Amino acid sequence: MKPTVAILMGSDSDAPMLEPCGEIFRELGISFVTKVLSAHRTPNEALAFVKSAKKNGFKVIIAAAGGAAHLAGVASANTLLPVVGIPIETAFFKGVDSLLSTLQMPAGTPVATMAVGAGGVKNAAFLAARILALQDARIEKALAQYKDDNRKKILKKKVTL
Repeated sequence: MKPTVAILMGSDSDAPMLEPCGEIFRELGISFVTKVLSAHRTPNEALAFVKSAKKNGFKVIIAAAGGAAHLAGVASANTLLPVVGIPIETAFFKGVDSLLSTLQMPAGTPVATMAVGAGGVKNAAFLAARILALQDARIEKALAQYKDDNRKKILKKKVTL
């Protein structure tokens, strides 16, 4: 199965944080590829990858970066594919810097920006899956099953005070 989602990260140190994204894609049967590409350290390679992404069969790009997190913006500026940005938490500003860098895109260069942290990583995968489900009934069914399974897990929980 040819990958339909590209997960780009600005540094290999971001990989452990992004693992839940891969887990969700595997659970939903979505093929993906991961690449370490930096808007600042490998700008030519990042640009080449993004510009050829649609031709290479990708339908969604997820871009995760911390600090001066320009990767998602660079991706969005150079493709018409949907770009989902994941701001990575940083030591000094707890990811607020990454969030603002990812979020503050000029009109015409949209990035669907997720929250900082584990919830944002997971929601990036779910948003990409929902985008793909618009044209793939198999993914739509897998998402519906996931939501129903999650609903059932919540309803089974017992809490006593």
